[in-house]
Amino acid sequence: MDPVFVTALTCRECGRTYPLDALHVCDWCFGPLEAAYDYEAIAAALSPEEIAAGPRTIWRYRALLPVQDTRPVELGGGWTPLVRAERLAAELGLGELWLKDDTANPTGSFKDRVVSVALTKARQLGFKVAACASTGNLAGSIAAHAARAGMASVVIVPKDLERAKIAMAAVYGGTVVAVDGDYDDVNRLCAELVAEHPSWGFANVNLRAYYAEGSKTLAFEIAEQLGWRAPDHVVVPVGSGSQLNKVAKGFTELSKVGLLHADEGPAVRISGAQAAGCAPVATAFETGSDDIRPVRPSTIARSVAIGNPADGYYALQAVRRSGGAVGSVSDSEVLDAIGLLARTEGIFAETAGGVTIATLAKLAAAGVVGRDERVVAIVSGHGLKTVESLGTAAGPGVTVPPSLEAFEEAVGETGEVLLCR
Repeated sequence: MDPVFVTALTCRECGRTYPLDALHVCDWCFGPLEAAYDYEAIAAALSPEEIAAGPRTIWRYRALLPVQDTRPVELGGGWTPLVRAERLAAELGLGELWLKDDTANPTGSFKDRVVSVALTKARQLGFKVAACASTGNLAGSIAAHAARAGMASVVIVPKDLERAKIAMAAVYGGTVVAVDGDYDDVNRLCAELVAEHPSWGFANVNLRAYYAEGSKTLAFEIAEQLGWRAPDHVVVPVGSGSQLNKVAKGFTELSKVGLLHADEGPAVRISGAQAAGCAPVATAFETGSDDIRPVRPSTIARSVAIGNPADGYYALQAVRRSGGAVGSVSDSEVLDAIGLLARTEGIFAETAGGVTIATLAKLAAAGVVGRDERVVAIVSGHGLKTVESLGTAAGPGVTVPPSLEAFEEAVGETGEVLLCR
């Protein structure tokens, strides 16, 4: 067994510490718990060379994760491409732009990072059933990882999810329960189920303190792939706010343990991206408020359609501390951005990715994201999961009879459609 560098669970509000059990809320002030580490010990034990010799998954960073296990529950998630996006940068008027392409994860989203951590801890704690509340991507990842681990799974989702996401969760053999309500209704139900089913490990409820830490590996990989240099600015989609908060924490941890290049600090600007139909964090940022007022989601971007984000306040503070911003974009802007990303860089993103790229475009146009900055945008999920949101735009440009004459009449030398049939 590797050395254990995680020391306790600590309340973000009052600082009280708790053992490394299935706990997620402080019983004194009801603040959220998160993992705490012995950074001095990590700095003494960890080096870029040791990390490079590790697996090409999130577990190359096991010293900075809240569970150590020589055989983690995994499907090979993480170490996804960091793509230099020169054509997209030119379209947006930016200089150096990179895309962290988490569409390449085993189940097609960044959730494979957080689920691998959560279910590894669940197995250590003796849980028999892996469970979650989900807007879709988490459901598929939980079901897949549970199948790999030989665990049963129960995933609870809003009934109006995209068909592909429901199919993915079901095909792995998990029990899929659809709820007549939105994600916040689902999440409340799961909070009640935790007490009723003590053998169930809910990744984003009683295991949340471990689960959330998996998102830090985005920051770790970005820095390593840039030669252990931090970017100037990172744009992150915001649903619950956890991913943004942990990406910010990840860069800070790299600085604490001495892994960033000697002339670099943790001063990374972090900006958030939300859909206008579910933008409580963006609204608070724009109005200068600290209050995240719940909203009823109304957007095609269901992956980030969380009207009462559990980590919204902390994500907002992380953005403000870093000098970033939180923007919101309409559904039409989301669809345009999905097409722009696909045409310029060959990456097909789901609607949450469209939210990120559209918000990046808006922040770039406003000068919030600078042309002289090294910018990374996180593309968190694959477009095949939300293909119905594209409507007829994803269909054939023209239909022709099977003859050369008809083809030549309809399609020009450069491949453009000359007429519609």
